[in-house]
Amino acid sequence: MDYRAPISEQRFVLETVADIGGLAALPGFEAATPDLVDAVLEEAGKLASGVFAPLNAVGDREGARIADGVVTLPEGFREAFRAYAEGGWVGLNAAPDWGGQGLPFALACAVQEQVTAANMAFSLCPMLTLGAIEALQAHASDEQKRLYLKPLVEGRWTGTMNLTEPQAGSDVGALRTSATPAGDGSWRIKGSKIYITWGEHDLAENIVHLVLARTPGAPAGTRGISLFLVPKLLVNPDGSLGARNDVRAVSLEHKLGIHASPTCTMAFGDRDACVGYLVGAENAGMRAMFTMMNHARINVGLQGIGIASRAFQAALAHARERVQSAKFGSPSRAPVRIIEHADVRRMLMTVKALSEAARAIAYLNAAAVDRAHAEPDPQRRADAQGLADLLTPVTKAFATDIGVEAASLALQVFGGMGYVEETGAAQHYRDSRIAPIYEGTNGIQALDLVGRKLGQDGGRHWRALLQRERLFLKGLPSSGDLGAIRPYAEDALEALQTAAVWMAGNEGEKLADTAAGATPFLRMFGLTIGGTLLARQAAEALRRLEAGEGDPAFLRAKVATARFYAEQILPAAPALLGPITRGAEMLYAIPEEALAA
Repeated sequence: MDYRAPISEQRFVLETVADIGGLAALPGFEAATPDLVDAVLEEAGKLASGVFAPLNAVGDREGARIADGVVTLPEGFREAFRAYAEGGWVGLNAAPDWGGQGLPFALACAVQEQVTAANMAFSLCPMLTLGAIEALQAHASDEQKRLYLKPLVEGRWTGTMNLTEPQAGSDVGALRTSATPAGDGSWRIKGSKIYITWGEHDLAENIVHLVLARTPGAPAGTRGISLFLVPKLLVNPDGSLGARNDVRAVSLEHKLGIHASPTCTMAFGDRDACVGYLVGAENAGMRAMFTMMNHARINVGLQGIGIASRAFQAALAHARERVQSAKFGSPSRAPVRIIEHADVRRMLMTVKALSEAARAIAYLNAAAVDRAHAEPDPQRRADAQGLADLLTPVTKAFATDIGVEAASLALQVFGGMGYVEETGAAQHYRDSRIAPIYEGTNGIQALDLVGRKLGQDGGRHWRALLQRERLFLKGLPSSGDLGAIRPYAEDALEALQTAAVWMAGNEGEKLADTAAGATPFLRMFGLTIGGTLLARQAAEALRRLEAGEGDPAFLRAKVATARFYAEQILPAAPALLGPITRGAEMLYAIPEEALAA
């Protein structure tokens, strides 16, 4: 199934929402000129459509295979990864000190979206490597950076994240993997991890595992967790590869989707000889790992957007070709292409509008991460970091929920042909379903939003965001397309303000009510901010139309999409105020025994 990167859409969102021009004015991002941004999007799009997309169905059919601890990928995957690595794509936003290009994370996210849309299973390998690079840049020792960062940035080695154990899933603090000092500065790691994405494979020379473990005498819970670097092949002082470490893949999971992504059970220290190196301070592993996890959560949000984009393209192509039934209300009884039917149009427009709203949130989130690193002014850096922290659970949860909904609607457009595997629509649906689960389930993201992020710095960051959007809406005209959008967006923003104040005011026993309303609150947050960001894009599209700039068809579609979203989707946001504030009572109204009966 063909894939075409939505380059015009990505460029427009980078310009109007992420303010890529403003990012290029910050120290370290000067290379992000309009010409370079265009070149990056175009070349990455060619790689995604020409190299990764053709392997998507192959990977789904054949999957990753394991024999005697060795994992192999289908034919073509190794060559595709080489092309990606040799093109410098792994290090797009990594520091130049380690061979990276130092470009904005927002631009790297656009590239990651393309790769994800083309081949979601494949995209997880570079995604985790990017997260490992981010964690090591922030927390590793100078010697660890010297030995490990350049090979990771160059794509000669890949990275993994090892948190989950059979008894320690969302409750990371329950992990049992141990780390014992060896007396020479290294540690001996012993334990097992499950659900380790790309934990073993044949695409790279080495794999760098970042592993959470407990040291002797460590405090219970997350306060006693440390982070360790555990290479598959030991690394000599000169950077060359040495002997095989005592770490291996025991088995692969048989999954609903992403079949070409090897999900491994990993054994560390079966021979009591697994060498690891402490990253950062002892008992500070969660802080270091959260650097990687927050990076990954934004990229997982991009999976929802990418799968929605790919599913939309497939559904649209099918709807333009499939002829079935006469148009309802037409005097002609002749069958028409199904894209002419109102319900099919509704499904296509819903997928398009939701995915564009989610993309806008993700790119705003990524740009905030960039500003948190590069803004010279300390207060602006702090404000950007607060916005990035606020938006990260929204990006992850809202966008991945959208991915599942979009893949389902796209499959519905195909009808019965979507339910069979040959069309590829079923694969998108199956692949999409993991994204709301891993990197912290979406329920956990909602609790993070209401339990941590709303109260951060006294609520200053969410109040600032809502005030910014309120002032923007106030400046819109009262007539025309923007006038039609404005009341829906204002109603949603007012409801979000009310809900946020209610959430922030709960304490003590009322926190159970906060937990009960967390998921609908995150949904309201995503729907509302997605709507205001689409309104911003519509305003800019109209300005460019009036100025005679850009492609008129694309710009008119941006305006129509924003208005459709406002009129058809955004009314669901204020309707969530009731479920958010109703409390936990009815969730527990039926006794557990009665549920079982």
